[in-house]
This record gives sequence, structure tokens and C-alpha cells, in this order.
Amino acid sequence: MWQLTLYGAADCDDTAQTRALLHERQIVFHEHAIDNDPVAEQFVVFINGGYRSTPTLVFTAGRFKLVVTEPTADELMLALQIANRLPSPVTERGGGHNDSDSDSRL
Repeated sequence: MWQLTLYGAADCDDTAQTRALLHERQIVFHEHAIDNDPVAEQFVVFINGGYRSTPTLVFTAGRFKLVVTEPTADELMLALQIANRLPSPVTERGGGHNDSDSDSRL
């Protein structure tokens, strides 16, 4: 199952429209207001190549991430469709993932 995080700004109409669409579709999401959260703001600037672009949405399923920035309504609906196809997190050997493990295939 995927989780959705919305990074937005208080004065951003696009953030308000995205939030409204998510509420209308009864999509559960976590929200970070980058105006009040310097760590969230730093993440948004980093992930968007130096720009403070909002809304930025991050769909997460295990170690798989899908990032969508400033989507139109159609792009958001497409991202939701894609997110519904994200793989479920896989537990390995019944113990789950250990963050200290390294993956030498990368």
C-alpha cells in the first residue's frame, strides 16, 4: 500500500486545488506546510532542482517513490492511477528491511 505526502505552501492556489481534489476523492495523505517547516522546504527545494515548487507530492511504497510537482488535475489523476500499481513493500526473511543493509547492485 502506498502513502501520499503533500508538500505545499499557504499562499499557493495550486496547493489548495490539489488538496481539495484529494479530499474530494477521499484520498488519505500527510501534509507538510513548507512555510512553517524548514526541513520540508529544504526537501522541496532539493527534489525540484533548487526551486520552491508547490505542490510537490511524494507517493511512497516501501523503497519505491514517485514524485509529482505542480500537477494539473489530469496529471494528479494519472499519478493516483500509477500509485495504485506500486508494489507493496516486501519483507525479506520475515524480518523486514534493515536500513543498515547495503545493496551492492546499485
